Amino acid sequence: MWRELLPLGRHSGSGGYRRYAWTGADTECRAWFAAQAERRGLRLDVDRNGNQWAWLGDPADGDAVVTGSHLDSVPDGGAFDGPLGVVCAFAALDELRRREGRDGTRRPRGRDPFPRPLGIVNFGDEEGARFGLACVGSRLTAGQLTRDRAHRLTDGDGITLPRAMEAAGHDPDAIGADPERLARIGAFVELHVEQGRALDLSGDRVGIASAIWPHGRWRFDFRGEANHAGTTRLADRRDPMLPYAETVLAARREAELAGAVATFGKIAVEPNGVNAIPSLVRGWLDSRAADQTSLDTVVAGVEKAARVHAAAHGVDLDVVRESRTPVVDFDHALRDELARILGRKRDDGQAPARIPVLGTGAGHDAGILSSSIPTAMLFVRNPTGVSHSPAEYAAEDDCLAGATALADVLEGLVHG
Repeated sequence: MWRELLPLGRHSGSGGYRRYAWTGADTECRAWFAAQAERRGLRLDVDRNGNQWAWLGDPADGDAVVTGSHLDSVPDGGAFDGPLGVVCAFAALDELRRREGRDGTRRPRGRDPFPRPLGIVNFGDEEGARFGLACVGSRLTAGQLTRDRAHRLTDGDGITLPRAMEAAGHDPDAIGADPERLARIGAFVELHVEQGRALDLSGDRVGIASAIWPHGRWRFDFRGEANHAGTTRLADRRDPMLPYAETVLAARREAELAGAVATFGKIAVEPNGVNAIPSLVRGWLDSRAADQTSLDTVVAGVEKAARVHAAAHGVDLDVVRESRTPVVDFDHALRDELARILGRKRDDGQAPARIPVLGTGAGHDAGILSSSIPTAMLFVRNPTGVSHSPAEYAAEDDCLAGATALADVLEGLVHG
């Protein structure tokens, strides 16, 4: 599975991935998912928001157990962020079927061996790389993104989300909340490569997520005056690049003071000429913190500094909050159940396995769905902590340990 998926959407220059929503690369990934479902005799279902579901058993029976993640990427992203959770989901199902065939006390092979329906999902547009909003597929499903707002999303080439969906053969007018689907799901468990080094530092292959830090994206529009770079005196300039640069430094200072993180990782400049003073510098701030108060403090501090610097250079400033996600505490009962299931495994035949529990600053579809259904997450060790980069990596043995842990969890959940 992994070898088949690796070439899809890979950029020859960077070695990273450009699997953007509703593009050719996305279509190839979706075809890969459909092929995996067909090979296993699963029923493929594409919902109104373009999310793909592969079912063993009938979800209409309710109380389904679902796992999976996403296949799209950030610009020049790594191979593991998202796809590892989907590949491990299919691998875990294969392992469960192997166990069922070995254990004669359970239902014979060829029939549905599980008392609860089991699903694997590929959520669309999780990274938000094309339209600027993360977790579009799960947000729509959970009712956290309205159809009207989704229809206003536009990519860097001016193509709207409805136009992109229509070009890919999907009906954009059908998108929206899907409470009936969510009501049939009793638990969702997402496996993901860790985007940090906590597991590497503790020496563990697999961990359980405790919570997702509150986080958000803010757009800072600095508007000055375009002019000639060679003939305009420094004293006569209204250069928006200067307050923007000072704001980037301010974001770093505010994050350090609050024990948080803040990043300006995307910028758009107009007219974007080498010999032209910009008229507009637009920068996007991504900030995350362990609690809402710290996050609010960071963003308020960055905006205050930006306004001071903009005024000093005669530049106008607009700040727009594009997204904001509050702290997500994963379902405590489900989280404890995962720890109980995995803790039954023995490291040396004597002591129960130690299962680390850790928080994360990264957003996930599981976090979006947590307000509607019980959700939990498993993390697989990342030896470098690097993510959203072609250098992202997880060792094969750790990935296999993740797939086995996911199989253990699914087995425990579907059989109770």
